[in-house]
Amino acid sequence: MFQKLKNKLKDQRGLTLIELLAVIVILGIIAAIAIPTISGVIDRSKDDAKVAEALQILDAARLAHTDDSTKTSWVYNSSAGAGVDKEPLSKYISKVKDKDFTVNYNATTNTFTITGHESASVVKSTYNDSSVVTEDELATAAR
Repeated sequence: MFQKLKNKLKDQRGLTLIELLAVIVILGIIAAIAIPTISGVIDRSKDDAKVAEALQILDAARLAHTDDSTKTSWVYNSSAGAGVDKEPLSKYISKVKDKDFTVNYNATTNTFTITGHESASVVKSTYNDSSVVTEDELATAAR
């Protein structure tokens, strides 16, 4: 019996053209479904990274304000002139991707806001470089 099975397997030469085409069509359908889904995940993760960075910056500003309560504004500017601290929050945060923004603290409402950061494009539908984003808006977007 083992000899008969062995002889039968020798007669098998591989896949037919129809079987090969069926496999290619199935793979094409799977790819057509998966590629848009993957690109959407990538876009959402980039937006989440922007919001997370802005929240991290606001936390750094909170620490800076705790150290020096007279300071209520921090301008982070990569194109600042010589002798100007381009990264005033560098003691509290490192590796910030967006290098041009301003953080403000309002003592009356006890809130921190960020202006000019790219996270505003995620939070606000009408985004421009002067869009002010509050910590609450960022926290809502992070959910």
